[in-house]
Amino acid sequence: MGSSSFFAILFSFFIIFQLSYSIPFIVLHDGNELSTFYDIGFVVIHMEGSMISALYHILGELIRGILVFMYYVVNLSSFSAVTWAGIGDQCSNKGVKQFTGLLRNFSNSEGYCIEVGDGTWDSWFIPMKEQAEIVCNKVKEMEELRGGYNIVGLSQGNLIGRGVVEFCDGGPPVKNFVSLAGPHAGTASVPLCGSGVFCIIADNLIKSPIYSDYVQTHLAPSGYLKLPNDIPKYLEKCRFLPKLNNELPDERNSTYKERFSSLENLVLIKFEQDTVLIPKETSWFGYYPDGAFQPVLPPQKTKLYTEDWIGLKTLDEAGRVKYISVGGNHLGISQSDMKQYVAPYLEEKASAEVITRYSS
Repeated sequence: MGSSSFFAILFSFFIIFQLSYSIPFIVLHDGNELSTFYDIGFVVIHMEGSMISALYHILGELIRGILVFMYYVVNLSSFSAVTWAGIGDQCSNKGVKQFTGLLRNFSNSEGYCIEVGDGTWDSWFIPMKEQAEIVCNKVKEMEELRGGYNIVGLSQGNLIGRGVVEFCDGGPPVKNFVSLAGPHAGTASVPLCGSGVFCIIADNLIKSPIYSDYVQTHLAPSGYLKLPNDIPKYLEKCRFLPKLNNELPDERNSTYKERFSSLENLVLIKFEQDTVLIPKETSWFGYYPDGAFQPVLPPQKTKLYTEDWIGLKTLDEAGRVKYISVGGNHLGISQSDMKQYVAPYLEEKASAEVITRYSS
């Protein structure tokens, strides 16, 4: 092979290498750019003659490997923001838009809103496990989240978010979880819905036997109502929280614990004047002892923590749990507290916010 052919090969490989090295700027767009790159690569090689074309398959595999590698490197360092509305709310409502917009401004992340069904109605009447499955399927379809994302949960939305973390097979990884007023250990009371036709239905269901099959199937909050004086019925009939918290002795799932304890940070924000969550300490995984409505146990004194059912103790001992208390009633967070306690976990390496919404 002459020197001219040798330098032609080197030149062709140099061009191919440069094109493949610039992939970080290409794969951030759509797949058509990748097919254009392959066409250009082939033409460059093919123009040099049959000897070079013989190397095409080898170089093609090298390029393919570089493309795959660079695709995942790029996606691990670029993230988006996602919002989904929770109980009694929907993506188009002013409150959801405003909260998402503030976080977008504070964290410089793009925001998306994922609706569960038709929003308001379905947030009350689709069982919690099914809501988590809907969100799981949607986040798996979002290319923007492939490299990972963060969750900012609001009240009931925290449980949907945790359902995605623990139950969602094949979903993108969750990096940081910031929880505002989450009923993580359950609640001993479900707030009445309010006025309107669907609220009349919801309020009547709340006043019905809460652990009956009918209510568990048709009222979302029943899935995390934990009555301390009826723990056996709760463990037997409640269809969401006992599974989410790995409370069932014969059904504890190590995968749920592994996924939850893989979080980089868990930020638990409690509202000092919270009158919606009973007790308010459930925001920190604190709760009543079985069989009594007093005293309220701190999270470190509960069996969920001491026996490490979901990995909370593992996270805490690794310094990855932040217990934060702010003033205000349920979800009454100020912008200054948002900047201080929420935004830092959405910046830089913190991926994308998935904001879950709950309205009482």
